[in-house]
Amino acid sequence: MTMGALIVLALGLSMDAFAVSVSNSLCCAGLTKRQAVQASGAYGLFQGLMPLLGCLAGTLFAAVVQQWDHWLAFILLAFIGGKMLIEAIREMRSNEPESCPASLSGKQILVQAVATSIDALAVGVSLAALSVNIWSASALIAVITFACCLVGHAIGKRFGRMLGKKAEILGGTILVLLGVKILTEHLGLWG
Repeated sequence: MTMGALIVLALGLSMDAFAVSVSNSLCCAGLTKRQAVQASGAYGLFQGLMPLLGCLAGTLFAAVVQQWDHWLAFILLAFIGGKMLIEAIREMRSNEPESCPASLSGKQILVQAVATSIDALAVGVSLAALSVNIWSASALIAVITFACCLVGHAIGKRFGRMLGKKAEILGGTILVLLGVKILTEHLGLWG
């Protein structure tokens, strides 16, 4: 696999984490640059670790990973996004002041990092079959994901200020739709 192909692969894998980064910054008005860097680092780390794990697991578990990865990602993203939607709608119906979370908890970041990197596990199995240097490929995937997520946080922060309370509804919708996209792609119903 050429370097260009690896970069395209890394960009493709990073798009789910990018969308989550946009969503997080839309919804968390008080998210600091430090927190955005930490979340981006976590997403990059998991995107980089998953291909390593996939490669190490080898083809022994390939069928299991490919059979269930889309369902797990869908459930996690739909749950997080659905929860955000419900909270935002309740908040909009009440006349209480906005209670957008100031930051993301470590647990939220971990769940999002796992949900957005599950596909990279299956990619690791494929890369092993192609005799790719998995260490270099994983490092490249991690760095590109980190950079894309930083850009996603900046975009979300900018639009979050403009959207106000509606930002959390948009963010939750993005996560749910991302889960549906992952599921429908793997079931052959989309793209």
